[in-house]
Parts: sequence; C-alpha cells; structure tokens
Amino acid sequence: MEWSKDVARDLLHIQAVQINAKEYFTWTSGIQSPIYCDNRLTMSYPAIRRKITDAFVHIMEAQGAKPDVIAGCATAGIPHASWLAERLDLPMVYVRSKPKGHGKGNQIEGEVKPGQRVIVIEDLISTGGSSLESAHALQQEGANVTGVLAIFTYGLKKSKESFEAAGISLNTITGFDILLEALLEDEKLTATEKEELIAWRDAL
Repeated sequence: MEWSKDVARDLLHIQAVQINAKEYFTWTSGIQSPIYCDNRLTMSYPAIRRKITDAFVHIMEAQGAKPDVIAGCATAGIPHASWLAERLDLPMVYVRSKPKGHGKGNQIEGEVKPGQRVIVIEDLISTGGSSLESAHALQQEGANVTGVLAIFTYGLKKSKESFEAAGISLNTITGFDILLEALLEDEKLTATEKEELIAWRDAL
C-alpha cells in the first residue's frame, strides 16, 4: 500500500530507521545488522506521528476491528497507543515487561475487564517476544486480545512463527521489505544490495 512506503520514507528521513549495506550496526544482542531502528524518534514529529495514527486506524477499519481498549507495550508503544486511543475515544492501558517490583505489583496499568476486546500497540517487531508477552498478560486478566499492530517489522521468520503459534494476528504499517523497495525506487539502493539485505534477514 502506498502509505506503507510513505511511512517508510518518513522513518528514513528522520533517521528513525537507517540502512547501511556496507557497515553493519551492532544490536544489543550482539547481532551484526545492516538496519538500525528507533521509532521513538517519531514522537518528535507531529505530522509523522499523526500519519502513523491514521495508518493504524486504516488497518483497523479494513479488518473491521472494534476494540474496547487500546493497550500500549512499555515503553515505546505507549505514546502511539495513547494517540490512537484519543483518536478513537477509547480507554487505554499499558503493559509492563514484568510486574512492578513495589506497590501493588501491577503489570498492567489502567483498567481492563474480562471479555473486553483489546488491540495491542507496539513500535517495532523483531522476534515478537515483547508484544506477545504483553498480549499474554492481558489474556491472563481475561481480555480478548484481537491482534497486535506495530509501526515496523523486520519480517523475521521467528516472529511469524511466534504469532502463528500464539494464535494472535499481527499487522504492521511498514517493514523491512517495503523499506528496501522504497530505497530501490529512490535509487538509494542497488538491486544487488537489496538481494543481499534480504538474504541477511532470511538467514536469521
């Protein structure tokens, strides 16, 4: 979809996503990667964050999704969940990676009731682990998690398998393959470099 490439180009423009086919970045895990992604930068660009919210709404409308609650994954999913919940005039919660170590020990902040339909918002999907942990925490409270929406995905085989195994749908605004298509169209990447980058991703 055209807005997928539009958002991909926005992420490149503000350097929320960077591609370097020659000098790889080092992820926290130690993996050498040609791509670096930090979608937190989108918070500082009102026009881009509105476009992201518009895209989330578009995906939900296309799916016929009618959530009762919007849930953000801590921390990077929280602002986008907040803007989406405000747009839709819906309640919002956020989910910590683990229960708080003091007070009431909450993992979910905000109110979600058993049976409520919940959409989970994440900024980035790599293996899918963090967003699925959030989904499972919500399910343990009796929520009906109808899916996960994210801004960007690397398209790793492991993430696809994880979501399929969990029986939870995943939809993203844009991703690695769309980004490479945009770079190729804009003559910022050669066809050979594109194939090499796809081969790197598929080998993970």
